[in-house]
Amino acid sequence: MGKNLIQQRRGRGTSVYRAPSHRYKGFITHKPFRQETAKGVVTDLIHCAGHSAPLATVRYEDGEQALIPAAEGLAVGEAVMTGTEAEERVGNTMHLKNIPEGTLIYNIELNPGDGGKFVRSSGTFARVVAKTKGMITVLLPSKKRRDFLPDCRATIGIIAGSGRPEKPFVKAGKKYHAARAKNKLYPRVAGLAMNAVDHPFGGSRTSKKGKPTVAPRNAPPGRKVGKIRPRRTGWLRR
Repeated sequence: MGKNLIQQRRGRGTSVYRAPSHRYKGFITHKPFRQETAKGVVTDLIHCAGHSAPLATVRYEDGEQALIPAAEGLAVGEAVMTGTEAEERVGNTMHLKNIPEGTLIYNIELNPGDGGKFVRSSGTFARVVAKTKGMITVLLPSKKRRDFLPDCRATIGIIAGSGRPEKPFVKAGKKYHAARAKNKLYPRVAGLAMNAVDHPFGGSRTSKKGKPTVAPRNAPPGRKVGKIRPRRTGWLRR
């Protein structure tokens, strides 16, 4: 009883917790690096349920097509560049070693050539704050500073779609449909509100408000939820 936690059910990979990636438009990534600078044109701006930001479809001169997070101010028909000779302009992708300090960037590569891992949500941006020998320091949206290799690439600008977290959902139905688009569990409730089969804390009645939240020392996998070896419990009395 009470051993099937949500994180365990999610790990099974059943349809309830599986992302509907078959409805997504594709992966967002930088164009594979080559010595020559690639030029392309933004052919469309699309919405993808799997991404919070609008995506820009870019067709390059060699016929290759790629999806990138749309930068704020980027429009259909505008030219973008990626490579060593790309200009410092919104929508262009450059190596971090070629980007001046103070420039706003997004979709930063963790390792050179991985297509971008950091700063991909709508309305976010990072800033190049310092350059040292063999390392570029970037201020991330979380205000944390992180060092990247000089050959990692990033796109110039701010991702479009800012203000998304500030707009309230107002109605539970809107939140429901937004969660359903990404197959996220909604509503999220406390373990006490669940049935006994869903959580170790579940199954209580109104006459039985709860149970100790300190996990037993010899609890089996799945039951070790709540407080793990707390130093103290109860109200803090002064």
